[in-house]
Amino acid sequence: MNDQISKEDKALLDKFLADNQLFLGPDPEIMRNHSLTPRSRAEDEILKKGLDNHQVHHVRGLINAALSEAFTMVNQMGAAPGAKWGDLVTGIYTAQGDLAMIAPHGIIAFAACCFYPIRFIVKYWSNDPTVGVKDGDGFIHNDARYGGIHNTDQSMMMPLFYKGELVCWLSSTIHEGENGATEPGGMPAAAESKYDEGIKMSPFKVVENFQLKRDLVTFLQNSVRDPKLQLEDMKVKLHAVMRLRERIIAILDQYGRDALIGTLRLHLEDTETEMRRRIREMPDGTTRVLQFMDSSLRENCLQKISCAITVKGDRLIMDFRGTAPQFLNRSVNTNIASFKAALCTGLLQNIWPDLPHTMAVLSPIEIITDRNSIVDAEGEMPQAMSLMPLFKGCVVWTIPMNKFNYSVPHKYSAVIASQYDQAATFIYGGLTQHGDVTGNFCGDINGNGQGARSHADGEHSVSPVFGFMCDSGEHEINEEDTPIIRLGAQRLAKDRIAWGKYRGGMGYEQIATARGSALWGFMTGCEGSKFPSAQGLFGGYSCPSYQLMKIKGINIFEELKKDPKVVEVFDIVKLMNERPIKGGKYSSNDMGMTFEVCNEGEIYMICQGSGGGYGDVLERDPALVMKDLREDLMSHENARDIYKVVYDEKTLVVDEDATKKLRDDYRRERIRRGKPFEQFCKEWVTPEPPKDIPYFGSWDNNREIYATTMGQRVKMPAEQLQGAFMLNPKDVRIMQLEGELEKVKAQLDDCRKKA
Repeated sequence: MNDQISKEDKALLDKFLADNQLFLGPDPEIMRNHSLTPRSRAEDEILKKGLDNHQVHHVRGLINAALSEAFTMVNQMGAAPGAKWGDLVTGIYTAQGDLAMIAPHGIIAFAACCFYPIRFIVKYWSNDPTVGVKDGDGFIHNDARYGGIHNTDQSMMMPLFYKGELVCWLSSTIHEGENGATEPGGMPAAAESKYDEGIKMSPFKVVENFQLKRDLVTFLQNSVRDPKLQLEDMKVKLHAVMRLRERIIAILDQYGRDALIGTLRLHLEDTETEMRRRIREMPDGTTRVLQFMDSSLRENCLQKISCAITVKGDRLIMDFRGTAPQFLNRSVNTNIASFKAALCTGLLQNIWPDLPHTMAVLSPIEIITDRNSIVDAEGEMPQAMSLMPLFKGCVVWTIPMNKFNYSVPHKYSAVIASQYDQAATFIYGGLTQHGDVTGNFCGDINGNGQGARSHADGEHSVSPVFGFMCDSGEHEINEEDTPIIRLGAQRLAKDRIAWGKYRGGMGYEQIATARGSALWGFMTGCEGSKFPSAQGLFGGYSCPSYQLMKIKGINIFEELKKDPKVVEVFDIVKLMNERPIKGGKYSSNDMGMTFEVCNEGEIYMICQGSGGGYGDVLERDPALVMKDLREDLMSHENARDIYKVVYDEKTLVVDEDATKKLRDDYRRERIRRGKPFEQFCKEWVTPEPPKDIPYFGSWDNNREIYATTMGQRVKMPAEQLQGAFMLNPKDVRIMQLEGELEKVKAQLDDCRKKA
């Protein structure tokens, strides 16, 4: 029948279907393509004519300066806590939507996935008579399913027309935080569907003639807990993009349209060419790494992320098959576009940081996943805490790529172990001391310990895993705006180190309470309390696991009034071991905590973690061990037990001969304990995961995936992944208590019968 339809009728039918499409959801053709688009006709004509390299370099510098200025505007004027410490970015894109350049500060991943909504706008709204794209328009977006990290990040995107021609796109993105989700702060671990995640903005027009449309602004303000934040930062992003537009137009006026269009395209193509050249430098082969998330943020469960990196010529393939399946009702899923943005961040942060920060670095890389896995989740899956797998994507490169790069004669950065990949901070919400309703998160999220390097220890609390160009914020600003009081902050967490020839950089403690609010609460969104979150390299230790600790049922301010010395130092280890506050309920918990009301003066304690260690601990210079002791970074017990150093505890003078003998003896003890790999596998490897562990992912075959759903273990083919449905932890606890109660009743019945 279709073969007999005329061309005119087919065109009419196609138009009818296009005009009456039910729903313009995320376009798989856009969302699964991370490569550069083919040259436009204009780009091809300009590059074939040739460009002056000196002029290109100058124009590139002017664009960079313009992006930096726009970034600084947002940084200085933004209302969101994230804006104040650099959790934002500004970017410029080609007319087709390819990310060409970002500001020399900020979060790479925000821009690395903002090209997806721009491509959506170009494809669907440009010629739509009810929308259209014209000079003075601005589009807003936050739904990660259309391109983004997670729904707390809001982007303002603006087309730039020059003499009637669309020549590029401009954007500004901020982690806003509050977005009306089921829990305050925008990252609800308790979300069981995407409809619990707050506002989900597909790319839509919110600006016309350079003015915000007040009806839509009001709708968005009405959808969140903090309407002032929503309005102010929409204005900030808009005016930063408008300032960026002025600077780009000045470049166009001075150097012409061809210079700008050609520079943007050449910047992308040169970067992709350099990527292929560097890939060719590496030896052919495959290296692998396994990562594990130990929590869904509602319960402990082991979720595998499997990665094999293969190099062959100028091809680099990342194979994530065998990774855990998606969750139907847990928010730790992510979509493949977001995951690729995290991969882009990790490559530019940990492997080749000298490359331009553009999507072109990922363009030549092939990425393979299982559909419906936790890193390639289907659109209906909740993704509010997609950060969990995304953080793994930021560091997944470090182990396998450094095995390739170790033997390459020319290195572009230090060989480095994994950075601590959990952004440990307090997410908060409630009524402030000023009577405002709010929700967001604290700036100390940006203090992850760096991994140890091949030549030096890792830097302490250097940056967040997702952005090495961020600061850690000012606690004073947070305390002025919210009821949060810091009892202890940014004190390096003693002994919580990843050991090695070079140790990982350490994280800091965070001890917080609330004061002056009738309704306030905290949540945390981390895993790594059971399974380490930063791997060591070439014999270095992984970081420890870390806990959330609480002292409930007390008011520390009242206790200090009674006795100012009840707590002499707010140190987590001292507080938990010595328990100086009488009557307090002390507890140690997993780092994943859904929103919980905090009564005034109750204490919550977490710490940022250490990056992974590098090399054998027995090769660490004893002088470096003594330096760590002098700086109170570790205990004498660990110096002796782990590093095998003999020294005087008072003077810290090392006995070199005794240390050498102790280490030599311990090496011989290692050899004695050693066994052939085949024997180790025979004794250690089991045919399937332990029955008592909720395990998700492949075991010995990447094409067979284990999962626990509705409390029952299942095994399924990787090509037919089904989502796992998790029981409500409260229901599970109720069933446990009911079971215990039945046992007690049975025991009482036995006692009565015997009596």
